[in-house]
Amino acid sequence: MTIHLQLALRSKTMKIKPKYPIYVPSYQRHDNCLTAQFLIKDKTPFHLVVQPQERAAYQKALPTCKSIIVLPKSVKGLMATRNWIKAHSIKNGDDRHWQVDDNCRLCRRIYKGKKIQCDSNFAFRAVEDFTDRYENIAISGMNYTMFSPPQLPPFAVNNHVYSCSLINNVIPHQWRLEYNDDTDLCLQVLADGWCTVLMYAFTIDKMRTMTIKGGNTDDLYQGDGRLEMSRSLERVWPHIVKTDRRFERPQHKIRDSWKGFRTRLIRRKDIDFDKFNKVDEFGMKLKQVKKSIKSELLRNMIKEN
Repeated sequence: MTIHLQLALRSKTMKIKPKYPIYVPSYQRHDNCLTAQFLIKDKTPFHLVVQPQERAAYQKALPTCKSIIVLPKSVKGLMATRNWIKAHSIKNGDDRHWQVDDNCRLCRRIYKGKKIQCDSNFAFRAVEDFTDRYENIAISGMNYTMFSPPQLPPFAVNNHVYSCSLINNVIPHQWRLEYNDDTDLCLQVLADGWCTVLMYAFTIDKMRTMTIKGGNTDDLYQGDGRLEMSRSLERVWPHIVKTDRRFERPQHKIRDSWKGFRTRLIRRKDIDFDKFNKVDEFGMKLKQVKKSIKSELLRNMIKEN
C-alpha cells in the first residue's frame, strides 16, 4: 500500500544530512526536473549537473538551486557525464558519491508494511550509514517504490541498483555503455568480486522510462532504441544477459535473476555490530499531512506513534 500525502515521516529535532555529495545529471528537463524539485523542497543538498548551453534555462527554472555545475563542452552524453561526475567527486576527496536520475519524485520508508513518504535527507543518510559498515560494497542505493512490495526484506545483496546509486570511489570501473549503463556497471563490479546492495527499507519514486520528455527519451529510446538497449548489453555479457520482452517492450534479462553472484558482505572490523540490533529511525516520527484520514488503519498508526 502506498500512502500519498496522508502521513509522512519527519523529524523536527534532528538535522540529518547526507554525508556524501549527491549529483543529479539533467538534460533537456529544466522545466520538469523532478529530482531537483523534491530535493530543494526537502532542503537536501545536491549538485545539478547540466550542459553549458542549458545553464541559463535551469537557473531560471530552479532559482533556489544552490549548486549548478556546468559540464565542460567536451563532455557529451550520459556515459561521459557520469564518468566526469565520478572524477569530480574523487578530485574533491570524497570516499563515495551519489548519482540520481532527474526523473525521481520523492523518497519513502517502508514502515510497518506501508510505503510512507519521508524526508530524503534521512533516506540518503540511512543508506550511507548502512553501506559504510562494510568493506566491500561497490554500489548501493534505493529500490524503485513501484517494485517494492511491503513484505520484502530490508535489503538485497548482489542485485541491480538503478537510478539512485551510491558509488564507492575506490572502484576502478567506469560507465562504458550509452544504453543500460547502470546495469553494466553493476555487472562489472559483481564480476570482479565486489558486492552491491539494493535497499528495500527506503525506496524512491521514479517516473517510468519514456514518460517524461527530455533526458534519454528523445535520443536513445525512440524507434528501435529499446531493442538496441537490450542487445548492446547482451553483446557485452553474452553468458549472463539475454534479450526478452517485458512491459510490452524489449527488455534485458539477467540469468538466474542475479543469483549467480554470491560474494558475501564483509563487516568492518572497527565497528561494533551489536549496537545495530535496535532499529534507528533517526528521530523520524509519523506526521499527519492531510486534514482528514478516512482509513482507520492509518488513524491507528498515528495514535500508536
